[in-house]
Amino acid sequence: MVINKGNYIGAYNMTNEKVKRMLDACYQAKRIREMLPPLPQGVMPSYIQYLDVIQSLEKQDVHVKVSDISDELNIPRPGVTRTVKEMEKKGYLTKKPSEEDARIMYLSITGEGKKLSAKYNEQVFNALLPELETISDEDAECTIRTIEIFYQVMCERRNDLDK
Repeated sequence: MVINKGNYIGAYNMTNEKVKRMLDACYQAKRIREMLPPLPQGVMPSYIQYLDVIQSLEKQDVHVKVSDISDELNIPRPGVTRTVKEMEKKGYLTKKPSEEDARIMYLSITGEGKKLSAKYNEQVFNALLPELETISDEDAECTIRTIEIFYQVMCERRNDLDK
């Protein structure tokens, strides 16, 4: 059977063993994240993700809202709202009402938020680049797509798997 998930078209030959190996690889991926250098006191890893998303969307001339972060990261809005409030309280973000509709709040990164993002990106991710040069763009994109599909399937099947 041939499946089409996103841009990937290929032969379907998933087995129980491969599903187990994929879960093991996800566990290793989680452990890799845990090996990253510690963040400053009170800073959660999600802060870096949110700052990256905001910067990426701003480069596309998007006025960023909580819903944009939620959509980009596939995270429920209440959790994003809670984290944004924490980040605002700690001085990494500001909220500004839309001129057209004061109920709409746009997010902006403060100078402190930009420093945090730059420091983490430069010290950690840039330092990893030379070590990961042997991974091709195609392999990286395939890994990303596969994990995204696996995550989506697990989210959709979560209630069924709990039974």
